[in-house]
Amino acid sequence: MFKKLWDLFIAFTRASNLGFGGGPAVVPLIKIEAVDHYRWLDEKEFVDALAISNALPGPIAIKMASYIGYKQVGWLGVLAALTGTIAPTLILVILLGSLIMRYSDSPELKAMLKAVRPVVVIFVAQTAYELGKNSFPAVSSWGVAVAAAAALYLTGIHPAFIIAAAMLFGWIMYGRAKKQE
Repeated sequence: MFKKLWDLFIAFTRASNLGFGGGPAVVPLIKIEAVDHYRWLDEKEFVDALAISNALPGPIAIKMASYIGYKQVGWLGVLAALTGTIAPTLILVILLGSLIMRYSDSPELKAMLKAVRPVVVIFVAQTAYELGKNSFPAVSSWGVAVAAAAALYLTGIHPAFIIAAAMLFGWIMYGRAKKQE
């Protein structure tokens, strides 16, 4: 059990500390750790965990770490994964905070950040593509995606309402169908 706790800590330390750009940028790294490296989840389970995590409030890395940690070892797994997600970054910010503030306007740092942004976008796009392959099992899934995109980009509805509407639609369309079978 200690090895699995250590693995959870290390996996989420790597994912959260290399996830430049925050929430969406950390998702591909969590996938690499949880699906590809440790095989704690398969692709479908990861998509489900991501969907659940997006439906709940708070930072995505925290929710994914909690879910995967609990699934692996229970509450100790949650603690190990959350510690790996939060502690190293917290310590670095405390120790390097004044240094970061001093050089935040430096041309060199701005140049490095400018070069990293496209890489992060590619990582997020690759993960979106991989997750998308497993997220559209039926024609109705495409309808949900188009409706969600339209609601998001054309109406300005808050994403939380779109997620709630999709969950209600899923419960009505897919949940009832399974009960009737």
